[in-house]
Amino acid sequence: MLILSSLLLFILLAAARDEFQEELVIRPLHSGDIYASFQFRTLWDTDFLQEGQKVSHYRLFPKSLGQVLSKFSVRELHISFTQGFWRTMQWGQPFIPSPPGAELWVWFHDTVSDVDGNWKELTNVLSGIFCASLNFIDLTNTVQPSASFKPLGLGNATDHRFLRYATLPREIVCTENLTPWKKLLPCGSKAGLAVLMKSEKLFHSSFHSQAVHIRPICQDEQCSSKAWELRQTLNVVFDLHTSGQGKKEWSLFKMFSRTLTEACPLASSSKVYVDITDNPELFELSPATPLLGQAVVLGDRRTYSVYDLIMPTSSMVLSPCALGDMLRPLLHAERYVAGFGLQTGEIHTVIYNNHPYRAFPVLLMDSVPWYLQLYIHTLTVTSKSRDNKPSYIHYQPAKDRHRPHLLEMLIQLPPHSMTEVTVQFERALLKWTEYTPDPNHGFYVGSSVVSALVPSMVAMRTNFTQDQPLFSSFVPVKEESSYFVRVYTEPLLVNLPTPDFSMPYNVICLTCTVVAVGYGSFYNLLTRTFQVDEPSPPLSKRLANLIRRMRGVPLLT
Repeated sequence: MLILSSLLLFILLAAARDEFQEELVIRPLHSGDIYASFQFRTLWDTDFLQEGQKVSHYRLFPKSLGQVLSKFSVRELHISFTQGFWRTMQWGQPFIPSPPGAELWVWFHDTVSDVDGNWKELTNVLSGIFCASLNFIDLTNTVQPSASFKPLGLGNATDHRFLRYATLPREIVCTENLTPWKKLLPCGSKAGLAVLMKSEKLFHSSFHSQAVHIRPICQDEQCSSKAWELRQTLNVVFDLHTSGQGKKEWSLFKMFSRTLTEACPLASSSKVYVDITDNPELFELSPATPLLGQAVVLGDRRTYSVYDLIMPTSSMVLSPCALGDMLRPLLHAERYVAGFGLQTGEIHTVIYNNHPYRAFPVLLMDSVPWYLQLYIHTLTVTSKSRDNKPSYIHYQPAKDRHRPHLLEMLIQLPPHSMTEVTVQFERALLKWTEYTPDPNHGFYVGSSVVSALVPSMVAMRTNFTQDQPLFSSFVPVKEESSYFVRVYTEPLLVNLPTPDFSMPYNVICLTCTVVAVGYGSFYNLLTRTFQVDEPSPPLSKRLANLIRRMRGVPLLT
């Protein structure tokens, strides 16, 4: 009995170290839109990657994801579902970027012997958990980046054999993806900030992105104890003008059709941040809050009004004035397809360095499907009308129906410049069973990924603090003079040579007609029996025979 009591006490003490935090950041954009970013952080105080250690107790961390991490020896997992495209030049940089469609990248533990097998099973399991089409991820759209996606948690893994990255740019995000995502929260959508997540409002927006990030982290600056961090993020951009609500006054009820009543009972921190950096003296917030906070986010110092939901507040109303000029993002990228016809083409990737006097390197990664056969000898990189030779190039050619192209380059961007990367390709002719149900719509090519350490205008915080806001602590900062940025370009829509799929139908119809007419006539001639038809008697004779039959008299012959 004493042993059992000690075991229960140990379990309760271990579970008490788990922690859950939630926060919402509201930022008025210069385009007149409203950017709302939800972040939910769950800390799980365990380390099941050690040999022989199994975990069977779950308190705040969702059991479905914990079993996935343990079964497939996952070290880091990052998955996002995005509807729409983030307009960097109009909205600035998001807190956590994501490409259109679905994105999944995973670091496996170095003890895994069959990484491809674990990857295939993992995508199928995640497809069931999130009600998505992740089961369509296979070797034909999976790559192993050598430098672009480093671990964001503990460890400095360099063996990219244990990394897998894939995207589904055509994935459609809807309510059936949001519902299982909300069920991973300790309070679900019954309490806390998650009560604002009404599907009708979230999907009636200009941009919507939901993500799940799992990684091992340190719980203190000395890293004396480790924990697993589950960070669920949801970013949405509301265009209140197109929804008929105007742009002079915003409130939580107008944006979400719901108000905040209480924090999640399991949350140790529940806060709402309102960005008032632009003209803070002209913002009118109701109810007023004396709490103000500052944070350095993406190289810019921002000022926020802070609402602590642990202390009850009424509904929030924001009446803004005209905003000041927006700082241009220092790093921006875009991509498009050039050329004519359905045989050859050219992919253009344009990267902008808007810093007035600082040059910095960027890492560009392109994953191109196998049916676009790249001519890598035509690769050119130009900056300010001059050749810009990359200092590092990693290229893995595609294999037809087995793997895509992978191109990674380290390019130095001159200050205040536009760098253009071009490469020519030839379209392949697919088998008729490999075309989609709507082949004339085109085939999607995933976004390019640009990663860089961008020079910061202000000093970045490198020290570790527990009270740091969630939206400014996702990517670890190692230098005060720079911050990490990842930029995604637009996905491409490429037309391929498409056969006339109506031709088999026409051939079938013509063949069936010929067979029916020709074979039917021939069959009738062979099987039909012919008899001589005697002429029928005249009408008078038939009437006479009818009368004689009625009278019982013999008929006339």
